[in-house]
Amino acid sequence: MTASAPVWSPTAEQARASRLWRFMHELGCTGYPELCQKAAQNPAWFWDSLVKELGIVWSTPYGQVMDTSPGVPLTKWFPDGRLNAYESAVVRHRRSDPERLAIIAETEAGTSRQLTYAQLDHAVERIAAGLREIGVRRGVAVGLYLPLVIENAVALLACTKLGAVAVPLFSGFGADAIRQRLSDAQARVLITADAAVRRGRPVAMKPIAVEAAAGLPHLERLVVVRCAGIDTDTPDSREVAWEDLDQARRPPVPTEAMRPDEPLLLLYTSGTTGRPKGTVHGHAGLPIKAAQDWALGMDVRPGERVMWVTDMGWVMGPLLVYGSLMLGGTAVFYDGAPDHPDPRRVWAVADRHGVTHLGISPTLTRVLMASGDRAAPERPVARLRVLASTGEPWTPEAWTWLFKTVGREQLPIMNYSGGTECGGGLLAGNFLTPSKPGSFAGPIPGIDAAVFNDRGQSVQGEVGELVIRQPYLGMTLGFWKDPERYLETYWSRWPDIWVHGDWAMVDDDGLWYILGRSDDTIKVAGKRVGPAEVEAAALDGTAAAEAAAVGVPDPIKGQSVVVFAVAREGADPASIPSAVSRSIERMMGKPFKPAAVHVIPRLPKTRNGKILRRVIRNVFLGDPPGDLSSLDDLASLEPIRKLRSADSPSPSGGEQGGG
Repeated sequence: MTASAPVWSPTAEQARASRLWRFMHELGCTGYPELCQKAAQNPAWFWDSLVKELGIVWSTPYGQVMDTSPGVPLTKWFPDGRLNAYESAVVRHRRSDPERLAIIAETEAGTSRQLTYAQLDHAVERIAAGLREIGVRRGVAVGLYLPLVIENAVALLACTKLGAVAVPLFSGFGADAIRQRLSDAQARVLITADAAVRRGRPVAMKPIAVEAAAGLPHLERLVVVRCAGIDTDTPDSREVAWEDLDQARRPPVPTEAMRPDEPLLLLYTSGTTGRPKGTVHGHAGLPIKAAQDWALGMDVRPGERVMWVTDMGWVMGPLLVYGSLMLGGTAVFYDGAPDHPDPRRVWAVADRHGVTHLGISPTLTRVLMASGDRAAPERPVARLRVLASTGEPWTPEAWTWLFKTVGREQLPIMNYSGGTECGGGLLAGNFLTPSKPGSFAGPIPGIDAAVFNDRGQSVQGEVGELVIRQPYLGMTLGFWKDPERYLETYWSRWPDIWVHGDWAMVDDDGLWYILGRSDDTIKVAGKRVGPAEVEAAALDGTAAAEAAAVGVPDPIKGQSVVVFAVAREGADPASIPSAVSRSIERMMGKPFKPAAVHVIPRLPKTRNGKILRRVIRNVFLGDPPGDLSSLDDLASLEPIRKLRSADSPSPSGGEQGGG
């Protein structure tokens, strides 16, 4: 990492045209490092400047930016101000440019819909009035269990306007996962769809919602949106049709003026043990943080179009909506399998709708890359100027493929890393800093990040814990009904230091890297390594399309490496174990040569493409797998279970290798 040279650098014209450049110079800073340093030294000055730069609308202007008297982990933002994020996201743009497009949505079948800011405001007004009529008020929790369709955004924004608490749910959840989250939130309304469509077939959602609702006596209404146009034949006495809410006959409802710390969103994040954590975000948190990240990191400008391959149940869904709209941009939704009917689908959707910023995960990139030339765009995506990525570390091979094949070695890949609990990003790329495969320019201004060693010292050139040394706008207000768990999870290792749970490193050029979750770390004979580094070596020049590396107990080394690999299309699985083992030994050294390499049909992942390494490890070792509610395909665990029970641990017809 430290020896490689940057492969993309902004031109002087690109740098000077960026929003970050302009903002930086308006604040009297001559460079990005100086801006970050000044923001860390005087956070109240920085966040006040940012809010003014973004033009955030306040119903009651604030006098105080931040109040740390309750303790740094419980910092209060703009405590004497009042606002509603809906005013900044929609109303001001409807007034200034009503015909500008706010949302474009395409389905897997190829049908498209769009709403201008004026149309979006009218749609939200109608749905807000309908929700009000069925009992939704300030502070009432509303579950959103929908595909990525326009109605999902309208429902989210209607909750925002009313001061209700939106609870977005992953569209692939089963009934138990939905019930658990809605019970925890004490939701009174659930908005769902008849079905989603995946790979040309309807996937029922309403029956799952009805099953979940059966165990929730506090749930008063089940609102159903007709997305697939199918009869699910699952009646429920609490059912209300979306069309019945979407009426113009009701009187308009006021936009609630909210305290900055009143809940706007309840976003659940899953661990491998215990119940899911409900992270609370307020009106002055995630929406402003999303706008900051989109503006200063990815350089989104008014009228530009942002598409992210995601789900509203992941944090990137709300970030896509708020980040795009707060800046007067256009959010582009695609609801469907990203490689259906062919692996060029994402590029075609982006080209068709004039997307300027496209977010895609490393996992999806590897899946598409495995299709070879069939996945390359037929022609350049015409208006695309930024590729973006989040969710997991890159392998150099996948990063390079996207950079060359889609970006034509001209477009930056803006890495973006944060989390559900962060309300946005901690590290990002920008238009002032060169990049290497998988690198970040550094912390987003206002994020006082560092890499700490085990002694709590800031280090460069070493792998350590990613930490945040100051509170920041967007940080979760806490865990829903569980303040002790919040403090224990993030603030207990060092005083007033947020420990994020990621391994990170800063190289000799000052570029940052995320190397995986710190609880996924493999420690071989005292040598600590992140799984991403092992996985990159496993894929280098081999026939493996994807790999997951885990550490398993070893009586001599403490831990040894075991790799689970998926073969490329058309490759001979029998050739993979020895090739992967040799590649890892060559690139990382003999101590890290895998004890075994297992070829399996598919890696267990979340719906948004994150590899569930701890689940893989636990299943392989016969330990409880933990929370599986975000698992995309339960059947993906079965080959790993068979490895555990087999005398010679290898999948049926598969191979084992190692040293």
